[in-house]
Amino acid sequence: MKRIILYTMSNCPHCQTAKRYMEDKNIPFRLCNIKTPAGQKEFSKLNLRGVPVVKVGDQILKGFDVKRFNQLLKND
Repeated sequence: MKRIILYTMSNCPHCQTAKRYMEDKNIPFRLCNIKTPAGQKEFSKLNLRGVPVVKVGDQILKGFDVKRFNQLLKND
């Protein structure tokens, strides 16, 4: 399975939806809070604005769309 990173902020409802979805489906992922110094540094390398951002392998999904997320997962 591809490595998944979910870039979030604590008070983001869309981030919570993405997190809940992955937890409910038992999809392993790493949570990266972009408000922490390490998270900020990592997120800035992506050159994106706004969360949630899901990184599946080397693919980037801006926002959280279940259909697109599942497509990225299937493209192994």
